[in-house]
Amino acid sequence: MNPIILTLGGFISCALLIVLSGVRLSKYGDIIADLSGLGKAWIGLILMAAVTSLPELFSGFSSVLILKKPDIAVGAVFGSCAFNLAILALLDYFVPGKPISSVVTKSQILAGFLGMILIILSVIEIHFGKLFPEKGWFGLFPGLIIFIYLISIQIIFENDRQAQKAIENLASQPHKKEIKISLKKAIIKFLFYSVLIVTAALALPYFAEKLAQETGIKESFVGTLLVAASTSLPEMVVSIAAVRMGSIDLAVGNLLGSNIFNMFILAIDDLIYTDGPILLATNPNHALSALVTLLMTSVISISILFSSPKKRFALGIDAVIMILLYVALLFALYYLE
Repeated sequence: MNPIILTLGGFISCALLIVLSGVRLSKYGDIIADLSGLGKAWIGLILMAAVTSLPELFSGFSSVLILKKPDIAVGAVFGSCAFNLAILALLDYFVPGKPISSVVTKSQILAGFLGMILIILSVIEIHFGKLFPEKGWFGLFPGLIIFIYLISIQIIFENDRQAQKAIENLASQPHKKEIKISLKKAIIKFLFYSVLIVTAALALPYFAEKLAQETGIKESFVGTLLVAASTSLPEMVVSIAAVRMGSIDLAVGNLLGSNIFNMFILAIDDLIYTDGPILLATNPNHALSALVTLLMTSVISISILFSSPKKRFALGIDAVIMILLYVALLFALYYLE
């Protein structure tokens, strides 16, 4: 049988497993949020974002430790951040009548800004990292990113908890939907589908790289497009399923939280890359992906603050701008290669 057909078959099989498991993961993530009393924004930003970002973590490990291709690891992280925001823009299509930015809580802006801080630090490292002292084989970047990531989790948790209290105080009779499953069983189901998603997603970069080898595309572009898109498939499936269930904060939180977690992954990749700071050993064109991600995050944050009550077309103007920025990034990276 033709090797290309086998590669495509493997890619599609993994993708289908992610799609089916992602729908269930969204369901049980929503149930956990209701039964535990934790906000859906926090569940999406931390719990689901971490699960759906595990493929980026393990593909980064394999790229750095096994393949010795740091460009693929870095490109996958920055490409995934941009791709996640493109997914967020596409989610606007599934919200009828009004932009998605007008129906999410303002706490999502906090997640966007925290993600921007981490990305800005990475751009500084790419262009000015040689000016900072190194400790062993890594520089200041990974420790700083991990510290800020942990602080971000605490800030998001406290913010969401206060928002939940305010909502409960305003509601004289809070509406509780009937749930016919225990919290323990919901957590077990959540973990089961998480394992399925991670297992399938780990195989996707292998098939993506095989396809790339047959086309002759450069590694940094492969990391930003093929590997990033394939490892971001869980975020896309889970977020679409969450929106269709009406859990829009869960979906948006999953995507913005994944970007925060992606930068944590980049710091881990830096720690295990023993030839020096990883961002100084890769193509500086990755800074372009980071900067476009900052622009896209700014667009969605401004839209949440000053959202339009309705949209005239299938997509809101903010979603259109974000998609155009992502497409422009792909063309620019391909041209630079």
